[in-house]
Amino acid sequence: MTPVVTGFVGLIGLFSLIAFGMPIGFAMGLVGFLGFAYLISFHAAIIKVGVVTFDLSTNYAIGTVPLFLFMAHILFASGIGRDLYDVAACWLGRRRGGLAMATIGASSGFAAASASSIATTATMGLVALPEMRKHNYDVSLASGSVAAGGTIGSLIPPSGMFIIYGILTETSIGKMFAAGIIPGILLALFYMVTIALVCRINPNAGPRGPKYSLREKLVSLKKTGEVIVLFMLVMGGILLGWFTPTEAGAMGAFGAIIVASLRRRLNWKALQEAIYSTLKTTGMIFGILFGALVFNSFITVTNIPLNIVGFVTESGFSPFVVLLLILSVYLVLGMVLDASAMMTLTIPLFFPLVTNLGFDAVLFGVLVVRMTEIALITPPVGMNVYVLSGIAPDIPLTKIFKGTLPFVMADALHVALLLAFPILVLWLPSL
Repeated sequence: MTPVVTGFVGLIGLFSLIAFGMPIGFAMGLVGFLGFAYLISFHAAIIKVGVVTFDLSTNYAIGTVPLFLFMAHILFASGIGRDLYDVAACWLGRRRGGLAMATIGASSGFAAASASSIATTATMGLVALPEMRKHNYDVSLASGSVAAGGTIGSLIPPSGMFIIYGILTETSIGKMFAAGIIPGILLALFYMVTIALVCRINPNAGPRGPKYSLREKLVSLKKTGEVIVLFMLVMGGILLGWFTPTEAGAMGAFGAIIVASLRRRLNWKALQEAIYSTLKTTGMIFGILFGALVFNSFITVTNIPLNIVGFVTESGFSPFVVLLLILSVYLVLGMVLDASAMMTLTIPLFFPLVTNLGFDAVLFGVLVVRMTEIALITPPVGMNVYVLSGIAPDIPLTKIFKGTLPFVMADALHVALLLAFPILVLWLPSL
């Protein structure tokens, strides 16, 4: 078989293994190893696996993964999710749909601390969903806002998806973090406007909550002051060049321990659970990255990326049309794959094409993360929806998916805005 045919056979085999339930990291590593051995030699494949393992384990940037995850788990133990929601509800709850808006606001804040969409959805599902149901919110709006709010976790730094993208493409993780700030804030605003429109059409969907005085609102800010300072230190340090993303992760983890200690919520059991959860998640991410890098090596020697670049160049399609076609692929893949699987599978194929067409690597990374976020709340996979369903099993999946529909429409407008004005993504990284 020719290298190109071998590559396509490998892709078919990879999707088959995933369909039969093999973890994505193992599937990519196995197919990549066998394909590389077939095209080059078994000895070369063994050496390649060793090189990939060494390079990954000694990659300085990979240290951001366990450090930011540890920070997230420590902050979770300190009860930051509940505090963020209480503050947001105090300021926004009086409006129609205010508690749903508070959920989006709290999700944005928790996303900045947790670096995880699933963790954000799970936390807000436990904290915000019971409050909205107690105030007679429409179930679809309540559950939809929780599931959609969780997707902000992939965009607001420190983002695990940005870390994976940076390692796979050798793009600056610090620049990726900076690039996500403005789009993340805009996405939260888009979601809040969506809630306001839903409640204007159906006022009973989001009844007004309790009213708080200005003094009570100002006092409530004390609950989150330490976390706001910590986030500003971590992200400000990266943007100002005080320290690298890995050093920022260390500062964040140390700061989280101080915050949890000041709140008197850090005990030995919580510390053990944070360490265990960090190691477990880090191991999973390392497995995915290892498999992806081995698979990348195989795809490279098949010359499929070069053939795709040549085909697109000769087709006469404009670069913008090609980018739109690539982004639309993520909508299709989102029906059957989760976010990390989509990114690790597609980056080896699409990244060389996009950069050859002249698009900025940072811009493409943000757009890819946006598309994978949308997949988190669309059927049939919709990982955030299933996480929320596990927390509230009495709410049918159809109700939750119905509730996410207005937010998916807001997502489409948000992506269109980023495409029309790339400066929204590229301004902060260029400073």
